[in-house]
Amino acid sequence: MAKRDYYEVLGVGRNADAKEIKSAYRKLAKKYHPDMNPGDKQAEQKFKEVTEAYNVLSDTEKKKLYDQFGFAAFEEGAGAGQGYGQDTGGGFGRGFGGFGFGGDGGGTYREYHFNSSDGNMDDIFGDIFGDMFRGQNAGGFGGHSGYDGFRSRYGSGFTDGYGSGFGSGRQRGSDLQSEVTVGFEEAAFGCEKTIRISDPQNGGRVQTLQVHIPAGIDNGRCIRLKGKGAPGYGGAPAGDLLLKVKIEPKEGFERKGMDIYTTVQIPFTTAVFGGEARVATLKGDVMCRIPEGTQSGGKIRLKGKGIVSMKDPAVYGDQYVTIQIQVPRAMSPEARMKLREFQQAMGEGKTRRRGSAA
Repeated sequence: MAKRDYYEVLGVGRNADAKEIKSAYRKLAKKYHPDMNPGDKQAEQKFKEVTEAYNVLSDTEKKKLYDQFGFAAFEEGAGAGQGYGQDTGGGFGRGFGGFGFGGDGGGTYREYHFNSSDGNMDDIFGDIFGDMFRGQNAGGFGGHSGYDGFRSRYGSGFTDGYGSGFGSGRQRGSDLQSEVTVGFEEAAFGCEKTIRISDPQNGGRVQTLQVHIPAGIDNGRCIRLKGKGAPGYGGAPAGDLLLKVKIEPKEGFERKGMDIYTTVQIPFTTAVFGGEARVATLKGDVMCRIPEGTQSGGKIRLKGKGIVSMKDPAVYGDQYVTIQIQVPRAMSPEARMKLREFQQAMGEGKTRRRGSAA
């Protein structure tokens, strides 16, 4: 069967820019991805077709050759095609056979997926097609640079799936990446989270994993699940699954490293005469002493009320409480009169101090 024009496959014009090409591919790849169309051979073929088109049109050099020579640029025996074939061990030189899209027509492929807890397909595309969406340099999948980047991210698990174009031999599976969201307190005290991943070795069956979130973990840190990444090749071990931790905010609390910052409002009289105020901490409310003459914006340190250290469970950060003085919105006539007396008394006191200084 004759190949369709790559621009036609992606549904874009010949003057489409890189952004349009990427957008069109992402939309079609999601539509025809085997995970979205289990057992649908026609969708599988469409998926291969749009990916083949994107591999060429997203690469500046390959696109230039295709625009000038068409498919002949990549056929065996063509000058440009030989160049790409040599870089990939004959992959592009045999009509993309190295990627399982051409050759004898019997190429199969294996897919490695990660499903987030909500089943969002963006996680799958963020892992499997991450390098494509970020763009390739002149090497792309044909040049050494793009090939090495692809291989280092996904290992040789794609080798036996997509033909012989990506190398051979025993090689550890690549690491996969995704995110896990935890609550503010879950990160502070540690917890167990349940996530789901699809098992490529078992027909895409969803696998449930228990993940331990260590106490004190900070936002953006990664948790490594050994052996839960892409399968190895030739009997080599599987890669790891790297989960980036995303911590949900907690109203009234701000975290900076191991320290926590909060605020507390106190009455005007407590600020003047001193007293106590109830302060919320991660381990419950505590009564905090307020010194006489406390100013608005002042801070009180609660030692050891912060986040535990991941390195030493005996070490904790602190909690810093910022004081905010409440101003009464309404007062009784008696309270207003007393406050006026206070104002006058303070004014007389200032006059006496100025007089004595003179």
